[in-house]
This record gives sequence, C-alpha cells and structure tokens, in this order.
Amino acid sequence: MLRLRWRIHLLLARFIAHSIQKQLVQGRFDVVFGAYSFHSMAGLRVPPGMLTAYTSDATPTTYKRSEIGESFGSYLALSRLFDPMILRAERKTFSRIDFLLWPTEWLKSGADGLYDLSDVQSLVVPWGANVPDPMPSDVPPVLSAGAPVRLVLVGRDWFAKGGPLVFETIKVLRNRGIDAQIDVIGVEPPEFNRADFVKVHGLLDKADPEQFARFESVLRRAHFLFQPSFESFGFAFCEASAYGLPSLCLRVGGVPVRDGVNGYALPRESTASDFADKVAELIAAPDAYRKLRASSRTEYEERLNWDAWGRRVDALLAERGQ
Repeated sequence: MLRLRWRIHLLLARFIAHSIQKQLVQGRFDVVFGAYSFHSMAGLRVPPGMLTAYTSDATPTTYKRSEIGESFGSYLALSRLFDPMILRAERKTFSRIDFLLWPTEWLKSGADGLYDLSDVQSLVVPWGANVPDPMPSDVPPVLSAGAPVRLVLVGRDWFAKGGPLVFETIKVLRNRGIDAQIDVIGVEPPEFNRADFVKVHGLLDKADPEQFARFESVLRRAHFLFQPSFESFGFAFCEASAYGLPSLCLRVGGVPVRDGVNGYALPRESTASDFADKVAELIAAPDAYRKLRASSRTEYEERLNWDAWGRRVDALLAERGQ
C-alpha cells in the first residue's frame, strides 16, 4: 500500500508542487530539504537562490535493482509497468537537486551510475543512531573462553532480520561448547526458533523511560549485535556502535559496518559456521575484542551520530550558499 500511495503521489506531483511553490515564494527560505520521498521534490521549481537537498537510504529504482530488492521481490507483476516512468521521474528530479546526501557509499555508487550524477552533487554523509548519546560503560562486558557469549537482535521481522541464521549460528556455537545466548528485541520468534537460550523482550518503546532502560541494559551487557539481514542502511548498527557494541552482519546493501572498526560484515553466502568461526576467533583474542569495542564507540562518536551529520550538511549548505 505504501508503494501504491507513493506512485499516486508521483502522478500528482505537478499539483502538489504548485501548492508548495506558492509557499516558497511567500516565505523567506534558504533551503528546501526532502527526505525519503523523492516524489515530494518532483515537479518542484524553487525560487532563484534557494538551495535544494535530499536524503534517503535507497531510491525506488536502486532498491528494486539491488540484491535487497531482488530478495523481497514485487507482490504484483503489474507494478513493473510503472518502473520506466519512475526511473524517468527520478532522473529528472535528481538532476535538479543541489545536494543528494546519501548515507552510504553503496547507494552513492548505484545512484551515480543510474542517474548520471557528479561528485559535487552526490555525496556520502552517514546517518546516526536514534538514541540519546549513551556514555561509555565503566565496566564493558569481557569476551573470554568459558564464559557466556551474549548476542542481541533488534527488529520487527524475525525472518527479514536474519533470525533463522542467528538461531542456527547459536546452535553451532553451543555444539562447540560455547554458551551462546540471544536477546531478541522487537519481535516474537516463531516456536521453532525458541529455546532456553533465546530471551524475548518484545517491542520496546525507546520514548518510554522504563522500556528504554531495558533496551539499554540489553545492549550494554551484550557482546555482539548479530543481525544478518538485508538492509539498505540499518539504524540498529549505529545504535550498537553508540554502546561500543560490535556488529556481525552480512555485506549486503549499505550496512554502516566497517570490518575491524565497528564489527564485521561477512559475504552474502556466509553460513552459520562462518559466523560461529568469527565469534570463536574473537573469543580467542580478548585484546582484539576489547579494541573492537573501543573503535566501535569511536565510529559512533566520529561518524554515526546525527550531530556529525548536521555539522557536515550545515557546512555544505553554507559553502554553496555563499
């Protein structure tokens, strides 16, 4: 339904733009900023001297042509008839926008080739964690042989977030004599993926102080965010870095995980044994794990926070506006 609504908005873009343009002429604005819905910018003609900027973690065409879009597919074959129209609208719209601020290199590289964008116009500015800045823990969890290994998965869809692969990896670890456990936030795993080493917390509202405290408690005691999902970005990885929590995931899409910096992104074809090997490797190297936690937090402080995003965008707009 969301995609259908967006397509209807695209068809009505000219009428929507007319109303917005009247407000832009009457007001005193320096920048028109759009997020996610490129159709809100389609057909818009801004007054002279006004800058335009846009951000999204995917565009309809880059997403649909990516391995992420291919993995989910289209529910209706009829929707493919709209693809050429959407691509033409994207090219026309993005060619007129001053700043296209992509959160990942994955999206920039795809968009640049698809829409013929320049590096002056198309830039990578990473997004940030959607949590208040958490102070680093005075006593971070230690990863060591013979002690439990705590993993956490955050999401609303067990299958889309890679839950079955997580479950299989934990079984592999336990079969090797490693006491692996998983905290699941946001979703109820199916019965066949439930066991005494799976603790389910349900959906936690971060706007509620008590529920947010539970969320923080889980992330602070965990050793890894383990989320082998297909993501065009993934805010959970930014939030994990904020807590100094390394991530384990797949190198698919634009996940903000840099190998050896704030976790490891394994190849798409990786198995439960591959992830178990990576966990075992870090158990055998506690100093390397400790450094990985420190660099995960540094990655958040320097790149994966909204203040850093805001400073970068402000500098870009101010420089062009001079």
